[in-house]
Amino acid sequence: MRFPAAVGRDVAVQQWLDAGEGELAALARTWFAALRRSGTDVTELLHDGMPTACVGDAAFAYVNTFKAHVNVGFFCGAELPDPAVLLQGTGKFMRHVKLRPGTPVDAAALQALIDAAYADVKVRLRAEAAQAMAG
Repeated sequence: MRFPAAVGRDVAVQQWLDAGEGELAALARTWFAALRRSGTDVTELLHDGMPTACVGDAAFAYVNTFKAHVNVGFFCGAELPDPAVLLQGTGKFMRHVKLRPGTPVDAAALQALIDAAYADVKVRLRAEAAQAMAG
């Protein structure tokens, strides 16, 4: 997915992150910070009310809070290696990891998914640029 409105640090994203309270908000803040740390080229915006991380304008992940859990979602998650079997969902492309307060998460495995999603979007962007140059 492409979002031309993505910027380095989006005030609306920060307001969303700051507005939440409690354990769910803390989980969302923690994992969106991990998305931001993926690289200096990470941009962000609110998409469908969710903080979304991109490289340039190409989305790779998001966080969202629900009544009892937080999702860390991946736009091309169906193609990510997931040896810890954290990813949920049955869509053609997207997958998510469901985090619940008080339930341990394999932080290293989730970070590996974030790293893989970031690397994947960069590969896709390079391939797209090479194709555009060739065509």
